Formats: sequence, C-alpha cells, structure tokens
Amino acid sequence: MVLGLLLGCVGPPEEIRPVKAFDAERYLGVWYEIARLDHWFERNLTDVSATYSLRNDGGIDVLNRGFDVSSQKWKIARGRAYAVGDNDEGSFKVSFFGPFYGGYHVIDLDRYTYEYALVCGSNRSYLWILARNPQLPEEKTAHLIETARSMGFDTSGLIFVAHKHRES
Repeated sequence: MVLGLLLGCVGPPEEIRPVKAFDAERYLGVWYEIARLDHWFERNLTDVSATYSLRNDGGIDVLNRGFDVSSQKWKIARGRAYAVGDNDEGSFKVSFFGPFYGGYHVIDLDRYTYEYALVCGSNRSYLWILARNPQLPEEKTAHLIETARSMGFDTSGLIFVAHKHRES
C-alpha cells in the first residue's frame, strides 16, 4: 500500500500523457523558466533555470537556481531524477528531499530542436513553461499556454519569470 501511495505521487495527472519518443540525452543541459504556477518553493524567485546532467547510475542530476528578490541572493536546489514508465516517455520521478519523489512530466515539447517544453507535476497545480533561452517568442508561449489550458490547467495564475540578474 505504501508503494502504491508513493508511486501515485509521481504519475501524471489524470488524462495527461507525457510525450512519447522522448530522448533524455537531448533534454540534458540548461532550461530557463518562462512561466510557472505559483508554489512556496519558488516564491519571489526570478531568473530561474534548471540544469540537467547525466548521473553515473543512469539517472539525471538536477540543479535548480533562482534569484530571490526579497533577500537579493541566489537560491540553489540540487536533486535527482529517474525515468518512470517507458524509457522513451518524458516521465520522471524527481527528489530534492531524500527518499521523497514527485512527478516531472514533459507534456509538450519542440520535438525537432528541443527548444521549449511544457512540464507538469503529479497534479494540475504544478505547471512550467521552459525554454533553452531566457525569452521565448510570444507565439510559442501562447501555443504552450493554450495547450495547457486545453489539458485542464488553470493558466490564469501563470507567473511570467523575469531574467535580468546574472550569477556572479
């Protein structure tokens, strides 16, 4: 029963399917947060990015960073991710806190260049628009917002992330 509860926390929301033909190695590298739904762990953060790199055990190291405008300091969180489901599916379990995992599901992706992605957690209150550059063309952003809305996400609460600080 405990295993079922833990696995239930990492699966995608009902009726949401992660992308297929997903290439985890192409997904590695730096991604910039373009927009997100609000959560305490990112509150007051601008300039948010995530860097993904391959682990020796086949998983992925996650390095999240963002500038906290209230403290005027950079915040960093380190985690690890492992594929769940089919190997060619954009579905992962991610942990920043010991043995506790949450879902990370790529639900839309620029499959040709891997330049932008729409990512959700295990329920519809977790949503991110990511891109390889700190800015994403408005038409791409609008496409991703409409895709999320059509999947049942409340996109009216999206926070658009400023990118103006540089880590020294």
